[in-house]
Amino acid sequence: MAEGEQGKAVKRRRLPSEERRREFVTKAIEFFAEEGFESSTRELARRLGVTQPLLYRYFPSKDDLIAEVYETVYVRRWRPEWEAMLADRSVPLRARLIGFYEDYTRVVFQLDWMRIFLAAGLKGVDINPRYIARVQSRILEPIVREWRHDRGLADLAPTPEEVECAWVMHGAIYYYGVRRRIYQRKPLDRLDFTIRCAIDGFLNEIAALHG
Repeated sequence: MAEGEQGKAVKRRRLPSEERRREFVTKAIEFFAEEGFESSTRELARRLGVTQPLLYRYFPSKDDLIAEVYETVYVRRWRPEWEAMLADRSVPLRARLIGFYEDYTRVVFQLDWMRIFLAAGLKGVDINPRYIARVQSRILEPIVREWRHDRGLADLAPTPEEVECAWVMHGAIYYYGVRRRIYQRKPLDRLDFTIRCAIDGFLNEIAALHG
């Protein structure tokens, strides 16, 4: 597109500042999900039909844009009720875990969520370590503490072995989504079965750690 034509495209798409910013983020999510993080902001601006300088007015660097993508896809889609659900001791722990993972997978199995997460890991973008730390501190370690409470054990910090048991459970459930959404395979069409298998494996293995 010639510079004059690109300028006309910008004029045709004149929007209020916040609306423009939201549009850029929405399109960036689609762009990174499809193209990965190797692609340049120049290519993204071309996809948006705007000039690169206009994109930089809102996001001075590619890292700033990636940070906003992380905030939108991984922080704002995080549901505070998940943590409350896991902490609700009026419900048996196994039932809490099943209910949590049924709801959690509705979010993380969205195609843009999975494609961006895997692309970020391959490129070394800091989306993955930030999100993994969130999962461990807000989901997996609390699950271990709830299991210890159920067993009448001391309220101590989870051990590395206990946390690893929880990660194996979490990873097995997540990988079901990878097979279905990324590899486009057809695993058993019963996510509920996979969730229960993973949870029961966790409960058995963490119990075995304590004899």
